[in-house]
Amino acid sequence: MTTPSCLISLLFILVASSSGASEIPRIVAIGDLHGDLDATRRALRLGGAIDHDDNWIGGQLIVVQTGDQLDRGDDEQEILDLFEELRIQARQAGGAFHALLGNHEIMNAKGDFRYVTEGGFKDFEDAVHQDSADSSLARYPQLERARRAAFLPGRPYALLLAERIVILQLGDNVFVHGGVLPQHVDYGIDRINAGTQAWMRGEAERPEILEGSDSPQWTRLYSDEPDSSACAVLGGVLKQLGAKRIIMGHSVQELGIDPACDSLAWRIDVGLAAHYGGDMQVLEIIGDEIRVLKE
Repeated sequence: MTTPSCLISLLFILVASSSGASEIPRIVAIGDLHGDLDATRRALRLGGAIDHDDNWIGGQLIVVQTGDQLDRGDDEQEILDLFEELRIQARQAGGAFHALLGNHEIMNAKGDFRYVTEGGFKDFEDAVHQDSADSSLARYPQLERARRAAFLPGRPYALLLAERIVILQLGDNVFVHGGVLPQHVDYGIDRINAGTQAWMRGEAERPEILEGSDSPQWTRLYSDEPDSSACAVLGGVLKQLGAKRIIMGHSVQELGIDPACDSLAWRIDVGLAAHYGGDMQVLEIIGDEIRVLKE
């Protein structure tokens, strides 16, 4: 059953209170990773989440990765598997690990492989069983079949992605890959999350709200040098959600993690992956105290 995003913060507080922990969580947000396992590990270690054996050491830390684990790199299967293991370990330790759905996760579930590397295709050849009698795969090139068998709705890695959501609110913080627009709030954040998960499981059609440049995964309204009108839109969205800021990836910030709209927006995609060669940075949030952690 899908947990409504508006309840996630409350659930954390209840767990923290029952264990005697502070009600102000430490949150570390990580931007786009694009198939680079080394960059993934470095970011998680920088944030204090894992040790050198990839085990969770964050205790009650909350990690949010804002999507785009897939494409442009060759280590995708290992990243997805690592994230699933960390989700379990973090929960057992009283923390949380949230990997969100970016546009590249949505693209792969749609069978849009335009940014997949040759290694990315080969990476999934041993990931799932391919039924030679599966006519739904036969019409595709041999190179693509294993990946389609992994990621199309209802398939094993799509089911793994179906455990994730598009938009996550933790108290005053809203996390998303691209952005949250007024029409997304009107449509319903929980409805977007639940509909996307149902589609990933192969139980429903893809929600139309995921389509186009104004979708939560694709919009760049707040991440590409927003003007005063864009900032006003964001201010209205945050007011509706009862939040203070939005944290998002999607648009590479060449100078590093960068706030906008008087710090209502935090843009955390710094091109960590080898494909971009950006600096290693993650964002730490403790209440209203926000700082950039650098390697």
